Amino acid sequence: MLELTTRHFRYFARLLTKRTLLYTEMVTTGAILHNKPEKFLEYNKEEHPVALQLGGNNPKDLAECAKIGEDFGYDEINLNCGCPSERVQSGSFGVCLMREANLVAECVAAMQNAVKIPVSVKTRIGIDRDDSWEFFLNFVEKVAEAGCKDWIIHARKAMLKGLSPKENRAVPPLNYETVFKLKQLHPDFKISLNGGVRDLDQAKNILQKTDGVMIGGAAYRTPWILANADSEIFGENAEIKDKSEVLEKYMPYAETQLKKGVPPTIVTKHLMGLFHGMPDAKKHRVALINRIKL
Repeated sequence: MLELTTRHFRYFARLLTKRTLLYTEMVTTGAILHNKPEKFLEYNKEEHPVALQLGGNNPKDLAECAKIGEDFGYDEINLNCGCPSERVQSGSFGVCLMREANLVAECVAAMQNAVKIPVSVKTRIGIDRDDSWEFFLNFVEKVAEAGCKDWIIHARKAMLKGLSPKENRAVPPLNYETVFKLKQLHPDFKISLNGGVRDLDQAKNILQKTDGVMIGGAAYRTPWILANADSEIFGENAEIKDKSEVLEKYMPYAETQLKKGVPPTIVTKHLMGLFHGMPDAKKHRVALINRIKL
């Protein structure tokens, strides 16, 4: 979720849930290796547990970046094999890697050899016309042979021609049964389902058949659903009582970021979904922006 799951949003999300594993935006190996790594890898210590999601297709580069991520203190390294954007298509990584199972296996093996923390793979169930069960299973099993048994699976195929990245998150039909079938076939794999999950009730139903659930768009658009995750999913007492409490806890962080020169819009944009469904939501948003600007 490029430009969405930034460190500012992740800090905000951590105020809502202590146990949920957070993921960074996808960061390319080139961005890390050809710049100062901290420009892309800096995060807040409060974000733990947090996983670094990498994009790339060169085993050596991915191994080096995985090690850098481990040295920065990330709790997990994730290889993105699911993003369908034009940028990743031109670079032959992201979901394009579904057609390169042997290469992905090499990448995963190199990353695992470079770090001691877990390495996972995020992928889809197919790409364009390569959307059969056999194609998907061959990809997963080939990569699993390299040692990866931790999977986050977006239960849609990607269509690289004719659909935008946004449309690829909604237009191809969801097929949860493919993910459930994989878990049944490989009960030793850690399988998390992604795609179309709107709330915690739906997540709890899915968790009866999988090991985890990744909530992306809904968590960003309606972040208050995370406030009950610790109690409803992990069985722990939730510390957050109301939205005003969350905002008060966020204010010191916002003030610190403003002093560092971060624009107010960047500091506030990730809070807007907190007012989703509230009466006079626009008024609350404007008041929040004005308060932080001060």
